[in-house]
Amino acid sequence: MTPTPDFAQHRWYRLESARLSDGFVELRWPDGAELNAYSLWLFEQSVGIEAVTREGTIEPGDLPDPGVLCDVVINPDGSLRLVWADAQVSDVDPGWLYTIATDGHRPMASIGELRTWTAADFSEPPTFDGARVLDDRSVLDAWLGELCTTGLARLRGAPATDEFMGELAAAVGPIRGSNFGGVFTVQSVVDPDSTANTGLALGQHTDLPTRETPPGFQFLHCVENTASGGASRTADGLAVVDELRRQHPAEYDALTTLDWVFANRAHDGDHRWVGPIIDLGGLHSPLTIRAFYPVRLAPAMPVADQPRAYEAMRVFSRVAHDPRFMITSVFEPGDVVGFDNRRVLHGRDAFDPGGGRRRLRGCYIDHDDVYSRLRVMRRAGSTFSPGATS
Repeated sequence: MTPTPDFAQHRWYRLESARLSDGFVELRWPDGAELNAYSLWLFEQSVGIEAVTREGTIEPGDLPDPGVLCDVVINPDGSLRLVWADAQVSDVDPGWLYTIATDGHRPMASIGELRTWTAADFSEPPTFDGARVLDDRSVLDAWLGELCTTGLARLRGAPATDEFMGELAAAVGPIRGSNFGGVFTVQSVVDPDSTANTGLALGQHTDLPTRETPPGFQFLHCVENTASGGASRTADGLAVVDELRRQHPAEYDALTTLDWVFANRAHDGDHRWVGPIIDLGGLHSPLTIRAFYPVRLAPAMPVADQPRAYEAMRVFSRVAHDPRFMITSVFEPGDVVGFDNRRVLHGRDAFDPGGGRRRLRGCYIDHDDVYSRLRVMRRAGSTFSPGATS
């Protein structure tokens, strides 16, 4: 059997019929699934697959004529046999072909559909067992699955140690570094490098809009919290954006089309980017909300548009802080909250740094790496163990 172009152990879906017609192979399964597979694609994915890496080896300019495929046969075991012009044959896994026919190879197929939420859906972040997340694959799977679809998920009862954030990140994916480092600390300090490291209230925002591509997910782990105040607030940006689109169309237009310059203000860094507050992305790129007012530097739009741009931001803030969309929770030592940094708006109430300590450890991990970990865990035949990663 020709190696599949992936590392999954696919369920064996026997083919019902296969017919070669005009350079395409028309495939059908008993449940009605169908696939029209082009001869050169089949050539690439069988003859052209390197057995160890499972990657393609044929430069497009070296592809043969589409007539290179002479015949197709269904083997007794239900797999597909391809007969090539040089009398070479390739036997192709019908389960892998079925995955292509049913879109199981698409990026979000094993992740799940995004779920938009408001405060009516839950009053606290969806919560999982932090004490078991590094030892029980099912807990890590459930937590990451919720994080990827809802955009917000909490662990409760994890170790309240400085090291745990790094240990958890090692089980999830490579840390996305920033000017704050890899794993960073959020606490009130005498000489802060960010408003996050003060006791000030922070309005609903997303982190690092100063970057071409802001980090995908943010994770915050509470090591200590004896401070009064400082409750955390989160709102689903998908719901906020939809409310703006439906109820405030003029402001929605301004928020999605008028550009701003974003810049970090640091002695040792100068990151800048230009974009709208709500970047709708494209067909294959996600929504990105750029809403951190401490780093919004200046309008990058015609002077005539600036009054409506400011009015649109006022409306955006009111909706983002509306109790219908916002949930509030208090960090307890051992809590880890993960959220989609390009989608979920987060903030906090003010707290008194002199009345106790509020100390969080955090990091960023990009969408790609979190999705990859979840796909590997859900891949048929996967032996991934969270505690075995490094």
